[in-house]
Amino acid sequence: MAIKITDECINCGACEPECPNNAIYEGGNEWRFADGTTVKGMFHSKSGMDVDADAPQKPVELDRYYIVSDKCTECKGFHDEPQCASVCPVDCCIPNELWKETEQELLEKKKTLHL
Repeated sequence: MAIKITDECINCGACEPECPNNAIYEGGNEWRFADGTTVKGMFHSKSGMDVDADAPQKPVELDRYYIVSDKCTECKGFHDEPQCASVCPVDCCIPNELWKETEQELLEKKKTLHL
């Protein structure tokens, strides 16, 4: 599963620098697949997006930090646990029940983001 940030988020920003995939963005900010990854050129995401890795994408949330599920690997291949959840002072970084992935799928996603 990817991680999501709930509406209990206090916008402290502690989670953002901890993400090895740069999958966490401040509310209202555009995101890119190329941000913090080695992805270049056209990219096909797990959710089926076919986009230029450098093309800005619409923010997922406007008022609070958010996690791009297509970039979240729950820190698999980097750390033993999701770093966003470990630093969140209000425990609002939780598994996204709508985005289920096995550990193997998360590791494969990591390989597509970090060649």
